[in-house]
Amino acid sequence: MECLAQLTGEVKQGRVYIRRQGRMTHAQSRALQTLFDRFQVPVGAHAEDWAARFDRKAPLVLEIGFGMGHALFATAQQHPEWNCIGVEVYRPGIGALLNAVADAGLANVRIIEGDAREVLANMITEGTLRRVMVFYPDPWPKSKHHKRRLVNPEFAALVANRLAPDGELQVATDWEHYAHSMRVVLDAEPELENPAGEGRFAPRNEERPTTRFEARGVRLGHQVWDLAYRRRAAKGTR
Repeated sequence: MECLAQLTGEVKQGRVYIRRQGRMTHAQSRALQTLFDRFQVPVGAHAEDWAARFDRKAPLVLEIGFGMGHALFATAQQHPEWNCIGVEVYRPGIGALLNAVADAGLANVRIIEGDAREVLANMITEGTLRRVMVFYPDPWPKSKHHKRRLVNPEFAALVANRLAPDGELQVATDWEHYAHSMRVVLDAEPELENPAGEGRFAPRNEERPTTRFEARGVRLGHQVWDLAYRRRAAKGTR
């Protein structure tokens, strides 16, 4: 697990995100002021007691970079038996998700504003995640910026370590080059298995909602590539 040790030891170096303020509506701003304390989990340097955070013990799901929150909100609604964590730095998106969660009366969502790699490395322990979702990560399209891409061998090793046995990693992107790059990286991680077969993309996950962003891209002829992996069961357990 050399890659995992490297990432957990140096996670604060080379951040892969840019904190974007964006245009915020009055409703989103109000949600950040009035609701964030109820749903927020501060970034920490030690393993989090998630059962205490949710007031119950349940399968744990993590979405990295939830954007406006559509997928995480849908997952929390579809699976009330799961505890759902979202990590994001885009404050209008955090505000939008807070409003949706509060309006729906959901109690199974918690939000972290910060670097997902720090969250994975420090706040989540080995073998605890039922599902990790990474939808439309920043593609950093310029070659000189490819080193900033989230999905690299170190990240793959860390996610694999944090997944429960048979836990799932679900990824989607509309950037073809990044899609092929991620597939190569994830296929090479020995603790992950590609149920579609090595070198193959996955069928679209029907639980993933079609956002306005994705619908607009499809209308413009953009293709979306899905990837799905699961953590390999320990030898002798099957």
